[in-house]
Amino acid sequence: MTTATREVPSFLVERMANVRRRRQDRRGMEGGILKSRIVTWEPSEEFVKNNHVINTPLQTMHIMADLGPYGKLGYKKYEHVLCTLKVDSNGVITVKPDFTGLKGPYRIETEGEKQELWKYTIENVSSLAQPEEEEREQRVFKDLYGRHKEYLSSLVGTDFEMTAPGALRLFVNGEIVSAQGFEYDNLYVHFFVELPTTNWSSPAFQQLSGVTQTCATKSLGMDRVAYFSYPFTFEASFLHKDESTDALPEWPVLYCEVLSLDFWQRYRVEGYGAVVLPATPGSHTLTVSTWRPMELGTVAELRRFFIGGSLELEDLSYLWIPGTFKGERLSRFGLRTETTGSVTFRLHCLQQSRAFMESSSLRKKMRSVLDRLEGFSQQSSIHNVLEAFHRARRRMQEARESLPQDLLSPSGTMVS
Repeated sequence: MTTATREVPSFLVERMANVRRRRQDRRGMEGGILKSRIVTWEPSEEFVKNNHVINTPLQTMHIMADLGPYGKLGYKKYEHVLCTLKVDSNGVITVKPDFTGLKGPYRIETEGEKQELWKYTIENVSSLAQPEEEEREQRVFKDLYGRHKEYLSSLVGTDFEMTAPGALRLFVNGEIVSAQGFEYDNLYVHFFVELPTTNWSSPAFQQLSGVTQTCATKSLGMDRVAYFSYPFTFEASFLHKDESTDALPEWPVLYCEVLSLDFWQRYRVEGYGAVVLPATPGSHTLTVSTWRPMELGTVAELRRFFIGGSLELEDLSYLWIPGTFKGERLSRFGLRTETTGSVTFRLHCLQQSRAFMESSSLRKKMRSVLDRLEGFSQQSSIHNVLEAFHRARRRMQEARESLPQDLLSPSGTMVS
């Protein structure tokens, strides 16, 4: 009986070898993934060199206790680490766990035939440093702090910008926090700061206006709130030129306009608001109530709902007293408005002036200006109280004059 042998082509042999090699590689990769260690607790010198690990030389000592039962001492499973001491090349000693101090003792519970509880404390019983060593250490610390102070001074430099004599510089880092209580969704805020026309100025590059991003609202209780968290910053300078004591300086005003934009790109004015910037430095949170002009009738509301758009103010400074207004009384009679929502601002104000550090007569002269500036809100409230008192006194005088004279006369005759 004869058997016939058939030679396998070389390309099939090579293909089968490649398939077998890929299977072996796949098994090796799977085994490597299962056995790989993410953290290398004891890196070798070659591993440290290849991975550029910052490795500070350490000397380590363990204080251990053998808590095995009688007759079974020397077994590794009964050994417990009580404390670990590490000293690096910089002379820093690390004790883990820390000295007991006022804390309770540390506890170790053993497992085995009979469970035992061990308590121990770690105390620092080293002798106190000698006065010479403490003095040397204080000198080293003093020298270190002095060098650090010089380093910080070099970073700041000597070209610290100062204000002009008699001037006050105002820095404001603000944030539009949120808007709530408005009718429509997808809100954005247009805002700007108006400086008084007299004695106030700002750098040419300074931007005093801005527009926030469009923000969707979320339910918070009974209201819907849009959180903007939009930051802005600006600076302005006040130069006191009027030496009269009766001159009350004006303060910058922050205007805001809240608008909504829907899916069909229809925008609506949701409200206008204005507030005077705080006259005192520090952090302030202001809530500005808003209103919008409105038309009477159903047609205007239908137009606002379906088409978008509404009555708008041509000049937002009309919310306050416009800087171009020269009269005595500003009348808004005939303007129909509707109360809408509110906008929350968070302002961090910083003031800079030479009057804070000078002790000459210029400081006394400028001090009155700063007092008037810082007490602007207080003087406004006092002015309002005095004005209300004068109005009440005027009404009392008019009522007194309208009464019959016989009621006012104490010697009036009685008729029986």
